[in-house]
Amino acid sequence: MGAFSTEKVRNVVLLGHGDAGKTSLAEAMLFMAGQTKRLGSVAEGHSNLDYEAEETRRKITLNLAMAPVEHGGMKINIIDTPGYADFIGDAIAGMEAAEMALFVVDAVAGPQVQTRKLWRLASEMGIAKAIFINRMDKEHADFDAAMAALDRAFGHRVGAVQLPLGKEAGFRGVVDIIRMKAYHHEGEKEEIFDIPAEMADAAEAARDKLCELVAEADDELMEKYLDGERLTQEEIETLLDKAIAQSIFIPVFVGSALTMQGVEDLMDDIVTFFPQPTAHGPLKTTDGKEISFSTSGEVAVHVFKTLSDPYVGRINFVKVVSGTLKPGLELVNSRTGKKERIAHVFKMTGKETADVDAAPAGDIAVLTKLADTLTNDTLSAKGGVAFAPLPLPEPLYPVAIVAKTKADEDKLGSALKSMVEEDPSLVLRRDEETHQTVITAFGDAAIDVLINRLHDRFHVEAELIDVRIPYRETIRKTAQAQGRHKKQTGGSGQFADCWMRLEPNPGAGYAFVDEIVGGKISKPFIVAIDKGVQDTMSSGAIAGYPVVDVKVAVYDGSMHSVDSNEMAFKTAARIGFRAGVEKADPVILEPIATLSIEVPDEHAGAVMGDISSIRGRILGMDAPEAGVQLIRAQAPYAEVVHYSPHLRSITSGTGTYSLSIESYEQVPGEIQKKLVDEFQKEKAEGH
Repeated sequence: MGAFSTEKVRNVVLLGHGDAGKTSLAEAMLFMAGQTKRLGSVAEGHSNLDYEAEETRRKITLNLAMAPVEHGGMKINIIDTPGYADFIGDAIAGMEAAEMALFVVDAVAGPQVQTRKLWRLASEMGIAKAIFINRMDKEHADFDAAMAALDRAFGHRVGAVQLPLGKEAGFRGVVDIIRMKAYHHEGEKEEIFDIPAEMADAAEAARDKLCELVAEADDELMEKYLDGERLTQEEIETLLDKAIAQSIFIPVFVGSALTMQGVEDLMDDIVTFFPQPTAHGPLKTTDGKEISFSTSGEVAVHVFKTLSDPYVGRINFVKVVSGTLKPGLELVNSRTGKKERIAHVFKMTGKETADVDAAPAGDIAVLTKLADTLTNDTLSAKGGVAFAPLPLPEPLYPVAIVAKTKADEDKLGSALKSMVEEDPSLVLRRDEETHQTVITAFGDAAIDVLINRLHDRFHVEAELIDVRIPYRETIRKTAQAQGRHKKQTGGSGQFADCWMRLEPNPGAGYAFVDEIVGGKISKPFIVAIDKGVQDTMSSGAIAGYPVVDVKVAVYDGSMHSVDSNEMAFKTAARIGFRAGVEKADPVILEPIATLSIEVPDEHAGAVMGDISSIRGRILGMDAPEAGVQLIRAQAPYAEVVHYSPHLRSITSGTGTYSLSIESYEQVPGEIQKKLVDEFQKEKAEGH
C-alpha cells in the first residue's frame, strides 16, 4: 500500500458495546480487501487484531488496533476499539484519530449501555456517526426492532441505507437504498440484482426518509423536496457526504461480519460518502489555536496511542495533522523540547508493521524507537505546536500494588511506568502518607488485565492489597501531661522534662505555644519539643494516622546543664504528647467523599437507597436533561473507594459519577475500636 493523498483517506473508528462484533467486522473488511489470507476469528483465537495473549485468553478486545485497507482506490484506516467500560480510554483515543464513528450494534440486543455512552462522547468530540447492525444471521435477529430501538435511543435522524434480505438462518444479502439494488455475497463474489417484489414497499419507505433527511443539507433542494418533487439519484449522492459529515443524516447499514453479507457494500459507502479528514475541522492546541488538516505548512503529528513492547520498545500511533510525515525527518517534541529522528514510518495491521514512504495530513501512521514520546505528545518541525490531550474521564478505582518477591520489586517500578505510558487512563502515584504504591483505573477488570500484563510482558509477579484509607486522629477535650525522659549511661546521660497542655483546635490545624517563663527550658530545647510533637503527630497517637487540629502549649519543665540535649527533649515531647492524647478523648476522623452521580430516572431510587445504606446522605437532586437525574451525595470514602463496579451493578452499567474528598468527620465508635485494635495487632507483630 503506497501513500494516499488526504482526500483519499478515510479514518473510521469502530465503537459499540462489548461483544457486538466490532473486531469481526474489521476482520471481514481486511479479508475482503485481500489484506489477510483467511478470515480472522476472535472466537477461534486467531484474530489479526486481538493478538495480545490476554485478548486471546479472554476473547475480547482490550487494546486499540489498526486495520488499514485499500478499497476502490482509497485507504480506509479502520480503528478497532474495546467495548467495555474499563477500557474506554482506547475508545476515546480512536475517536480522537477518526473523522467517522461507525457504531456496531447487535441485531438481537440493539444499542446497549456502552453504545449509548460512546455515542454521547462522539457527539461531544464532534465526529460524524453511522451504525452497522451486525449478526442479522443470528437467531432472533430483528431488523425492525433494532431500528425502532435506534430511533428511541438516538433520534429521528437515524435512517436505513440498507435493508436485510431475510433474517436469521435465511439472511442472504442486503438491499442498497442509495442505489436501489440488492446484493448477495457468495465467498468473494458479489451478485447484484433487482430488489425483490416483496421488499419494494419497504425500500421505497426507507428511500423517502433518506431523501427527507439529506435534503436538509441544501436549502434549494429542501424546497424542491417539500414542493413534492423527487430528488434525482445524482442529487442524493451529492448531498449524502455533506449530510453525513454534518450529522444531519445518520446512515444505518446492516449485515453479518461472519458471512460478510453487506460488508462490501458498507466499504463502498465508506469511500464514497464518509467524510475525509478535512471535513472534521481543525484540531485545537493547548494555547487555544486551531490547525486545519493540510499538507502545506510544517509537519505536525499528534500521538493518540502508545504501546509498550518489551522487545520493540515504545510504539507510537500518530495522526498527521499538517505537512507530510516522511522517514528521515527530525521533529521536536513540544513537551520535552527534545528532537526525535524519524527513522521509519510504518502502517500497522494488528501487530504486523510495514514501511510506508510517507503519510500526508489526515493519515495515520506508526513510529517506533522514539526516545521519549508518549500519548498526548505533539511532534512538529519546530516544537511550537501542542495539541490538546485526549478528553479522558478521571479514573476512580484505586488499588495498592506490591511485588511478590524482592526480585519482582526491583522490576515492578519500571514495568508499571511502561504500562502507564501506554495507557494514560491509568494513574500511578506513590502515597507518602500511607507508604503505598497506588494505581488508579476505570474499574476492576482494567486492574486484573494490568496484573496479567505485568506477568506476560515483563515477567513481574505482583499482587493487590487494600488501599489504606487516609484517616486522621484528633482530640475532643483539653488535657495536661508530663513528658519526662531520663537515661543514664557511662559518661553524660540524657535528661528532659516538659509539661504540656493539649487543646482541640478544630479546623485550624496545628498550633504550638511557648508559655515557659524564667528560662526553665531554653529556646533550642523548645524548638526540639515542637519538632518532637510534630514527628509524633505524623505517625499517629492511637491508630497510626496523622493527628490534626491540635493546639499544644508547653508551660513548665526542667533541664540539666550537662545531660539535656535536643534529642532528649524530642523524646520527652513524644512521651508527653502521647500521654496527653490518651487523656484528651482521642477520636479518629474519616474522609468524607462528595459524589455527583448521574443515572437514568429508573435507577435514581436504587442509588439513593444504596447511599443511605453505606452511611451516606443525599444533598440534593437535579435533572440536567430529560430522563436523567444528577444526585449529589456524601458518604464515607471507605465505603465508596471502589464505587465504580458497585454503581455499574446497581444501574445496569448506566450510572456515572465523580468524587472528591472535601471534609472529615468522626467515625462511629465500633469502627474506631476496629482500627485501633488492628493498629495494636500490627504493632505487636512488629509491622
